[in-house]
Amino acid sequence: MTKKSPSVHRAALAASAVAVLGLLTACGNDGATSASSPQTLSGTAAPATGHGTDSAAPSASASHTAAGGTAPGTARPTAASTAPGKGASTPAGTSGGGRCHTSELRATVGRNNPGAGQENFPIVLTNTSSHTCTVRGYPGAAFVDGSGRQLGADPTRSPGTPATVSLAPGRSAWAGLTFSNPGISGARTATPASLLVTPPDERAHLTVPWQGGPVPVSGNASSVRLTVFRPGTGA
Repeated sequence: MTKKSPSVHRAALAASAVAVLGLLTACGNDGATSASSPQTLSGTAAPATGHGTDSAAPSASASHTAAGGTAPGTARPTAASTAPGKGASTPAGTSGGGRCHTSELRATVGRNNPGAGQENFPIVLTNTSSHTCTVRGYPGAAFVDGSGRQLGADPTRSPGTPATVSLAPGRSAWAGLTFSNPGISGARTATPASLLVTPPDERAHLTVPWQGGPVPVSGNASSVRLTVFRPGTGA
């Protein structure tokens, strides 16, 4: 058996140590890479302009919660929870910002446009904020007298397909408020002091002085109907 010199023996031991150290280091890097790799989790988030908390039209004695933006029984759309990629655009007439809140809007009632025994008034919401927001669906509405007592039943919804209306600052959307002419229908009437208007998916209402004359409150053909919001002022 050949006896190795001390220097050769020490060199062999050093080489073995380096090999073992290298093996341990590679395993450690693999483990760290695996543990720190990011995990992408997909998901969806419901838009703020979807179905409201309450689906019924409000009453003056309640909280005046506006009807939800989506008609009853309609599935709520979903949107990807991740931000759109570079170059993505927002289709015209769709969401251009968050939901319009009551504090960001001004309500007015436009001029009557009667026809075929019907009285037709546009309920107009105008964006008074400095940013774009959206409305979708039906307003909440109630006629009240000078003491705030509701006159007549809650309005009903006319059939319609809700669409998201994007309102830049100063822009408006309108929904129709219609009822049969009381002189023709024979319904009992009252003259409101105000119309309470609640934007879709909101609870706080806006008070608009009513200047449209008598409205039906009971009897035949006394229903007041509302349509969905659409762009413009209805003029």
